[in-house]
Amino acid sequence: MFRKSLLSLALGTALFGLTACNDNESDATTAARPEQAIQYKDVIDRRGTPTQFRDFDSYSNLKYNPLLDLGAWHGFLLPASDKEWGGFTGPMVISEEYSLFFASELDKLTLSDANGRAFPLTSANKQEVYAIPGALVQRFEFEPFTLELELRYGDARTALIRTRLVNQTDAPLTLNLNWQGELLNQWDTKSTIADQYPDWTRTISQNDQGVEFQFGKLRSTWNIMQSGSARYRIERTLPSRTTLDEKALGYQSEATIQLAAKGSEDIYTLQSYLHSAEDASRYQQSRQALLANPATYFADSVRRWEGYLADGLSNKGIPESERRIAVKAMETLNGNWRSPAGAILHDGVTPSNTARWFDGVWAWDSWKHAYAMAHFNPEVAKNNVRAMYDYQIQADDPVRPQDAGMVIDAVFYNKQGDRGGDGGNWNERDTKPPLSAWAIWEIYSATKDKAFIAEMYPKLQAYHDWWYRARDNNRNGIIEYGATKHVEHNDEYGNITFKVQYANSTPPALTNTCTPEAKSWFACSGMSLYRQVLSVGGYSDMDIGAQHGAGWESGMDNAARFGFIEPGQLQRYADKTYGGDLAKARQDWNVFFFENHQDNGDLIGFSIDQESVELNAFLAKEKRILADMADLLGKSDEASRYRDGATRLAGYINSCMFDEASGFYYDRQIATGDVADSNGCVGKLLTARGRGPEGWSPLWAEVADKEKAARVREVMLNAQEFNTKVPLGTAALTNPAYDPDIYWRGRVWLDQFYFGVKGLENYGYRSDAQMLVNKLFANAEGLAGSGPIRENYNPESGAMQGASNFSWSSAHLYMLYRNFLKPQE
Repeated sequence: MFRKSLLSLALGTALFGLTACNDNESDATTAARPEQAIQYKDVIDRRGTPTQFRDFDSYSNLKYNPLLDLGAWHGFLLPASDKEWGGFTGPMVISEEYSLFFASELDKLTLSDANGRAFPLTSANKQEVYAIPGALVQRFEFEPFTLELELRYGDARTALIRTRLVNQTDAPLTLNLNWQGELLNQWDTKSTIADQYPDWTRTISQNDQGVEFQFGKLRSTWNIMQSGSARYRIERTLPSRTTLDEKALGYQSEATIQLAAKGSEDIYTLQSYLHSAEDASRYQQSRQALLANPATYFADSVRRWEGYLADGLSNKGIPESERRIAVKAMETLNGNWRSPAGAILHDGVTPSNTARWFDGVWAWDSWKHAYAMAHFNPEVAKNNVRAMYDYQIQADDPVRPQDAGMVIDAVFYNKQGDRGGDGGNWNERDTKPPLSAWAIWEIYSATKDKAFIAEMYPKLQAYHDWWYRARDNNRNGIIEYGATKHVEHNDEYGNITFKVQYANSTPPALTNTCTPEAKSWFACSGMSLYRQVLSVGGYSDMDIGAQHGAGWESGMDNAARFGFIEPGQLQRYADKTYGGDLAKARQDWNVFFFENHQDNGDLIGFSIDQESVELNAFLAKEKRILADMADLLGKSDEASRYRDGATRLAGYINSCMFDEASGFYYDRQIATGDVADSNGCVGKLLTARGRGPEGWSPLWAEVADKEKAARVREVMLNAQEFNTKVPLGTAALTNPAYDPDIYWRGRVWLDQFYFGVKGLENYGYRSDAQMLVNKLFANAEGLAGSGPIRENYNPESGAMQGASNFSWSSAHLYMLYRNFLKPQE
C-alpha cells in the first residue's frame, strides 16, 4: 500500500502562490521519477483543443478526456495539434454541477533568445507530447536548450505546471518567455456567452503574483452554476510583466531568464479554480506549504502515482494490452475523484467528469467505486462511502423523518429546494440497491481497518432495517423496489399522482376527476383511480413518477421487468401471445403500486407490485456480510440473527423466484390479498417480461441452489439469449422489450457483466466465466485502444454507448483484471 496519506495530500497541501526553484533541489525531490507511469503513455487519449464552453457528442459527453487529479474540480488536455504546443489546453471547469470548457488554451508559452530569435516549438529537433498516469508532458529539444513542460496536481484546487529549461551549451544563455491566454466567448455552436447569458459578468485583474479571472453570480440550474465569488488564478514563480486585455478577457506575461552554462532552472505555474470565497478561505492555511516549495509537491505527485501503480497492478505477467486497460480504469476512477465542495462533505468519486449530468455522487455507483479503489486508493474509497452516508436520513430529519436509515440516491454540490438549495440533480426520490456492505467489507479486507467497520456497522444496520420498514407492503419479509413520499410522486394529501393520455377520447370516468394538461393528457391522483385506469385500459400512454422512481431505485432505470416496452414491441408481443389483443397484452406489462404506511397510518412511500429477485439476493448477501462484521466486533448474537435471516431469504428465492420451465430466476408479481401457497410463495412469476441480469444475481450473491445455478448457466451461455458478441446484456435476445440501443433493455453494463461472470465462478464454472471475459475484452470497442471507458456497450456490435470516462465500468474492469485475467503461460 502506498505509504503517504492521500487525505493529507488532498486537504493539507497548498492552494496557490509562487516560489523559485532551480537545480539545487533537494535529493528527496529529484529522486522522484515516474518509472512505472512512463510505461503507460497515452493509455487515455487526452488530446483536444476546445473552442466553446459546451462541446458535446451525441451522448451529451464533452468530446475530450481531460486529466484531473487529487479531487480537483478543473482539468486539462494536451493540444490537439502542434499549433497549440507550449501550453495545456482548457481548462475544463466543473462549475458546481456541470463540466464546461472555460478556455481553449489559457497559458501558452513562446520563447526567443536575447537577439530576438524565435524558437517555434514545431521547429524543435525532437518533440514529445504525451500523457502518463498523473501527468501531461511536452518536451522539445533545440540545439541550445531543452524545454520540458509537465502538468501535475499540487492539491485539490491547484494544477502545478513545471517549466524546465536546460542549457545545452557551454556558455550562459538568455531566454525571453511570453505567456498568453484568454477565456472562451462561445457558449455552443449556435450562441455566444453574451447571447446565452447576457447578464453574466466575467472580469480579469492582475496582482504581484499573476492574473485572476472573476465570475459573477449565475444560477442556470441545468447548464452552469456560479456562486458570484468563483475565481480562476494563474500565478508563476518567475516575476513577469503582465498586460491585460479586459475586453477580450485575456492577458500577456513576459519574463527573462538567464541560464548558466550547462545549467537548468524550473519555473512553476499554478492554475487554481475556487468555487467561492468560502472555498478559498478553506484552503488559505494550506497555501503556505505550496508557496514555500512547489517542487516538493510536484515530487509528491510522482511518488503518489508510483504508489497507485505499485499497489494496483498486483496481477503480474498478463499481456501488456490488458495491463493498460487496468491502468486506464485506475486513471478514470482517480480522475472522477472530487474533493469536498458545496454539499459534498467527503471525497467522492463521480460517475463521469465528461458526461453532462454526472458530476455528483450516487449511492450504488459509490459502492462499486469504493470496492475497486480499496486496492490502490483506500482513503478515497472510505471517504466515497462516507460522502453518501453523510446524508443518511435521521429520525429527526425535517423533510422525511419517515425514511430514517435510508441513504438517498444522489448527492450534488447543491441541495434541492426543500433542503434550502437550488440544485436540480440532488435526488431523494429513491435509494439504490443495498451493496454498501459489500464495498465496506472489501475495504476492510484490503486495509484491515477494523475502526472503519466499527464506524459503519450501525449505519449499515439502520439502512438494512429501512428496507424492511419502507419497502415490504405485505410484511412477508420479501422486499420490493419503490419510491419515497416525494413531490414527484404524490400530491399534498399523500395521494399518488400520474398522467394519462388517450388516443381518441377520454372515458367518462376521468372527465371530472383528472385535470386536462395538454392535448389528450390528464393529470390525475389517487390510488383507486390509478388502478381503475390500468384495469379498464384504453389509454395510449401513462406516466407515473413512482414507476420511474422504482426503476431508478433498482439502478436498472427502464428495464423491461418494470413494465417498460416500446409501443411497437408491445404490439408484436400481443400478436405473438394474444392473437393481436393489445388490451390483454398490456395487462402483462402494467405496473401497479402499493402505498406503504407506518403503524400510525402515515404514508412512508410506495412499493412496486413485485418482489425483486436481485434486491432480495443482495439483501441476503448483506445479511451474511453484516454477520461477518458482527463477529469481528464481538456481537455474536447479532451475527447469528443475520445468518438465520440470510438462510430463510435464500430459501424463499429458490422456492418462489425460480421458474423450472425456463431455468431462470424472475421477479414475483404480487397483489393485495394474495394468499401464500404451500411453499409460502405469493403472487406469480413475471416470466412474461422476459429475462434480464436479475436472473443471475442469486449466483453472484451465492444464494442459488447448485442445480438451479446450472440451469441459469445454460441460459447465460446460450447464443440466442445472452451470449452475444459482447455478452451478458441487460435483456436477453428473446426478451420482448430487447433493443441493443436502449439503456437497460439490451446494452451491456459492466457491473451486471461482472456479477454474471463472478456468479459463474462462484458455482465452479470458472472456464465459462473466463470465456465470457475474453469475449468482452476482445470485442468491446475502445477498451484495448486509447478511447475512454464507456458507460455501456452494444451487445451485437460492441460499439461504445453512453457516458464517457465512466467510473463504475472502470471499477468492474479493474475487478476483472484482479480476478479473471490470467498470467501468460
